[in-house]
Amino acid sequence: MAKGQPLRTATVGVTEHGNSAVLVTVASDGELLDRRRIDLTESDLPTHPHHHEGSWAVGRYKNSPWARDVSLAEAVELVERIQVAAARGAREGLEALAAAVPVPITRIAIRLCPELPPTIEGRIADNRAQTVADSVMYREALATAAEARGWSVYWYDRERVFREAATAFRCDDIAPVLLAMGRAIGPPWRAKHKLAAAAAFAATKQFAR
Repeated sequence: MAKGQPLRTATVGVTEHGNSAVLVTVASDGELLDRRRIDLTESDLPTHPHHHEGSWAVGRYKNSPWARDVSLAEAVELVERIQVAAARGAREGLEALAAAVPVPITRIAIRLCPELPPTIEGRIADNRAQTVADSVMYREALATAAEARGWSVYWYDRERVFREAATAFRCDDIAPVLLAMGRAIGPPWRAKHKLAAAAAFAATKQFAR
Protein backbone atom coordinates (compact mmCIF):
# COMPACT_ATOMS: atom_id res chain seq x y z
CA MET A 1 0.00 0.00 0.00
CA ALA A 2 1.38 3.39 -0.99
CA LYS A 3 2.05 5.86 1.78
CA GLY A 4 -0.95 8.04 2.48
CA GLN A 5 -3.47 5.69 0.89
CA PRO A 6 -6.31 4.44 3.10
CA LEU A 7 -6.10 0.87 4.34
CA ARG A 8 -8.04 -1.50 2.10
CA THR A 9 -10.55 -3.45 4.17
CA ALA A 10 -13.39 -5.87 3.53
CA THR A 11 -17.03 -6.27 4.49
CA VAL A 12 -19.04 -9.49 4.69
CA GLY A 13 -22.68 -9.55 3.64
CA VAL A 14 -24.83 -12.36 5.04
CA THR A 15 -28.02 -14.01 3.83
CA GLU A 16 -29.15 -16.73 6.21
CA HIS A 17 -31.42 -19.64 5.35
CA GLY A 18 -32.25 -22.14 8.06
CA ASN A 19 -29.02 -23.21 9.71
CA SER A 20 -26.86 -22.15 6.75
CA ALA A 21 -25.66 -18.78 5.54
CA VAL A 22 -24.33 -17.35 2.30
CA LEU A 23 -21.37 -15.03 2.88
CA VAL A 24 -20.31 -12.57 0.18
CA THR A 25 -17.19 -10.56 0.98
CA VAL A 26 -16.32 -7.35 -0.85
CA ALA A 27 -13.41 -4.96 -0.54
CA SER A 28 -13.85 -1.31 0.35
CA ASP A 29 -13.40 -0.46 -3.34
CA GLY A 30 -16.24 -2.80 -4.36
CA GLU A 31 -14.17 -5.77 -5.55
CA LEU A 32 -15.66 -9.19 -4.86
CA LEU A 33 -13.19 -11.14 -2.72
CA ASP A 34 -15.00 -14.27 -1.64
CA ARG A 35 -18.29 -16.15 -1.92
CA ARG A 36 -19.15 -19.15 0.22
CA ARG A 37 -21.89 -21.02 2.05
CA ILE A 38 -21.44 -22.22 5.60
CA ASP A 39 -23.48 -24.54 7.83
CA LEU A 40 -23.76 -23.38 11.40
CA THR A 41 -24.81 -26.71 12.89
CA GLU A 42 -24.21 -30.38 12.16
CA SER A 43 -26.61 -32.34 9.99
CA ASP A 44 -27.74 -34.54 12.89
CA LEU A 45 -29.27 -31.59 14.76
CA PRO A 46 -32.75 -30.17 14.06
CA THR A 47 -32.61 -26.83 12.29
CA HIS A 48 -35.80 -25.19 13.66
CA PRO A 49 -36.14 -26.19 17.33
CA HIS A 50 -38.33 -23.22 18.33
CA HIS A 51 -40.71 -23.67 15.43
CA HIS A 52 -40.91 -27.47 15.46
CA GLU A 53 -40.03 -29.12 18.78
CA GLY A 54 -40.98 -26.00 20.74
CA SER A 55 -44.36 -25.79 19.08
CA TRP A 56 -45.07 -29.47 19.69
CA ALA A 57 -44.16 -29.00 23.36
CA VAL A 58 -46.91 -26.39 23.84
CA GLY A 59 -49.48 -28.26 21.77
CA ARG A 60 -49.13 -26.33 18.55
CA TYR A 61 -49.41 -28.35 15.30
CA LYS A 62 -50.28 -31.45 17.36
CA ASN A 63 -52.43 -32.83 14.55
CA SER A 64 -49.61 -32.62 12.03
CA PRO A 65 -48.40 -36.06 10.89
CA TRP A 66 -44.78 -35.14 11.67
CA ALA A 67 -45.45 -33.94 15.24
CA ARG A 68 -43.81 -35.75 18.17
CA ASP A 69 -44.39 -35.77 21.91
CA VAL A 70 -41.87 -33.34 23.39
CA SER A 71 -41.91 -31.70 26.80
CA LEU A 72 -41.21 -28.02 27.20
CA ALA A 73 -38.07 -28.80 29.22
CA GLU A 74 -36.82 -31.06 26.42
CA ALA A 75 -37.52 -28.39 23.82
CA VAL A 76 -35.67 -25.73 25.81
CA GLU A 77 -32.69 -28.05 26.33
CA LEU A 78 -32.62 -28.75 22.60
CA VAL A 79 -32.62 -25.04 21.74
CA GLU A 80 -29.76 -24.49 24.18
CA ARG A 81 -27.72 -27.28 22.58
CA ILE A 82 -28.30 -25.88 19.13
CA GLN A 83 -27.36 -22.40 20.32
CA VAL A 84 -24.00 -23.78 21.48
CA ALA A 85 -23.50 -25.62 18.19
CA ALA A 86 -24.44 -22.53 16.16
CA ALA A 87 -22.01 -20.38 18.14
CA ARG A 88 -19.22 -22.84 17.40
CA GLY A 89 -20.16 -23.07 13.73
CA ALA A 90 -20.24 -19.30 13.40
CA ARG A 91 -16.82 -18.93 15.02
CA GLU A 92 -15.28 -21.59 12.79
CA GLY A 93 -16.95 -20.28 9.65
CA LEU A 94 -15.80 -16.71 10.16
CA GLU A 95 -12.31 -17.84 11.16
CA ALA A 96 -11.97 -19.78 7.90
CA LEU A 97 -13.27 -16.82 5.91
CA ALA A 98 -10.85 -14.38 7.56
CA ALA A 99 -7.95 -16.72 6.79
CA ALA A 100 -8.92 -16.89 3.12
CA VAL A 101 -9.54 -13.20 2.41
CA PRO A 102 -6.37 -11.25 1.54
CA VAL A 103 -7.36 -8.00 3.30
CA PRO A 104 -8.59 -7.34 6.85
CA ILE A 105 -12.32 -7.84 7.39
CA THR A 106 -13.67 -5.05 9.55
CA ARG A 107 -17.45 -5.37 9.35
CA ILE A 108 -20.32 -7.71 8.65
CA ALA A 109 -23.88 -7.03 7.46
CA ILE A 110 -26.62 -9.22 8.97
CA ARG A 111 -30.37 -8.96 8.47
CA LEU A 112 -32.11 -6.95 11.17
CA CYS A 113 -33.66 -9.08 13.90
CA PRO A 114 -37.20 -8.43 15.12
CA GLU A 115 -37.70 -7.86 18.82
CA LEU A 116 -38.57 -11.13 20.55
CA PRO A 117 -39.27 -12.29 24.11
CA PRO A 118 -35.97 -12.58 26.01
CA THR A 119 -36.30 -16.22 27.07
CA ILE A 120 -36.49 -19.46 25.10
CA GLU A 121 -39.75 -20.34 26.84
CA GLY A 122 -41.20 -16.95 25.92
CA ARG A 123 -40.20 -17.32 22.28
CA ILE A 124 -41.73 -20.78 22.10
CA ALA A 125 -44.99 -19.65 23.71
CA ASP A 126 -45.45 -16.63 21.44
CA ASN A 127 -46.99 -17.73 18.13
CA ARG A 128 -45.35 -14.94 16.13
CA ALA A 129 -41.97 -15.25 17.83
CA GLN A 130 -41.63 -19.01 17.32
CA THR A 131 -41.86 -18.60 13.54
CA VAL A 132 -38.76 -16.37 13.40
CA ALA A 133 -36.86 -17.32 16.56
CA ASP A 134 -34.70 -19.93 14.85
CA SER A 135 -33.56 -17.52 12.14
CA VAL A 136 -32.81 -14.92 14.79
CA MET A 137 -30.81 -17.51 16.76
CA TYR A 138 -28.50 -18.10 13.79
CA ARG A 139 -28.16 -14.39 13.02
CA GLU A 140 -27.28 -13.67 16.64
CA ALA A 141 -24.66 -16.44 16.59
CA LEU A 142 -22.99 -14.84 13.56
CA ALA A 143 -23.14 -11.38 15.12
CA THR A 144 -21.57 -12.59 18.36
CA ALA A 145 -18.79 -14.42 16.51
CA ALA A 146 -18.10 -11.35 14.38
CA GLU A 147 -17.96 -9.02 17.38
CA ALA A 148 -15.54 -11.40 19.08
CA ARG A 149 -13.24 -10.91 16.08
CA GLY A 150 -13.49 -7.14 16.43
CA TRP A 151 -15.78 -6.69 13.43
CA SER A 152 -18.53 -4.09 13.46
CA VAL A 153 -22.05 -5.40 12.85
CA TYR A 154 -24.39 -3.57 10.50
CA TRP A 155 -28.01 -4.69 10.82
CA TYR A 156 -29.63 -4.21 7.42
CA ASP A 157 -33.27 -3.87 6.49
CA ARG A 158 -34.10 -6.13 3.57
CA GLU A 159 -36.65 -3.61 2.25
CA ARG A 160 -34.08 -0.81 2.04
CA VAL A 161 -30.76 -2.52 1.49
CA PHE A 162 -30.74 -2.42 -2.32
CA ARG A 163 -31.42 1.31 -2.29
CA GLU A 164 -28.64 1.80 0.26
CA ALA A 165 -26.27 -0.25 -1.92
CA ALA A 166 -27.15 1.92 -4.94
CA THR A 167 -26.36 5.01 -2.90
CA ALA A 168 -22.96 3.52 -2.03
CA PHE A 169 -22.25 3.19 -5.77
CA ARG A 170 -23.75 6.59 -6.58
CA CYS A 171 -26.20 5.02 -9.01
CA ASP A 172 -29.97 4.75 -9.33
CA ASP A 173 -30.10 0.97 -9.59
CA ILE A 174 -27.68 -1.55 -8.08
CA ALA A 175 -29.02 -4.44 -10.20
CA PRO A 176 -26.56 -3.95 -13.13
CA VAL A 177 -23.64 -3.88 -10.69
CA LEU A 178 -24.78 -7.13 -9.08
CA LEU A 179 -25.43 -8.72 -12.48
CA ALA A 180 -21.91 -7.86 -13.67
CA MET A 181 -20.45 -9.21 -10.44
CA GLY A 182 -22.30 -12.49 -10.91
CA ARG A 183 -21.16 -12.84 -14.51
CA ALA A 184 -17.57 -12.27 -13.45
CA ILE A 185 -17.55 -14.89 -10.71
CA GLY A 186 -19.87 -17.38 -12.40
CA PRO A 187 -22.59 -19.57 -10.90
CA PRO A 188 -24.03 -19.96 -8.42
CA TRP A 189 -25.18 -16.34 -8.24
CA ARG A 190 -28.75 -16.37 -7.03
CA ALA A 191 -31.01 -13.90 -5.26
CA LYS A 192 -29.43 -14.71 -1.88
CA HIS A 193 -25.94 -13.93 -3.23
CA LYS A 194 -27.16 -10.61 -4.64
CA LEU A 195 -28.80 -9.75 -1.34
CA ALA A 196 -25.63 -10.56 0.61
CA ALA A 197 -23.51 -8.47 -1.78
CA ALA A 198 -25.93 -5.54 -1.57
CA ALA A 199 -25.83 -5.76 2.22
CA ALA A 200 -22.04 -5.64 2.17
CA PHE A 201 -22.14 -2.55 -0.07
CA ALA A 202 -24.68 -0.87 2.18
CA ALA A 203 -22.61 -1.61 5.28
CA THR A 204 -19.48 -0.20 3.66
CA LYS A 205 -21.35 3.01 2.92
CA GLN A 206 -22.78 3.14 6.41
CA PHE A 207 -19.43 2.79 8.15
CA ALA A 208 -17.65 5.16 5.76
CA ARG A 209 -19.59 8.14 7.04
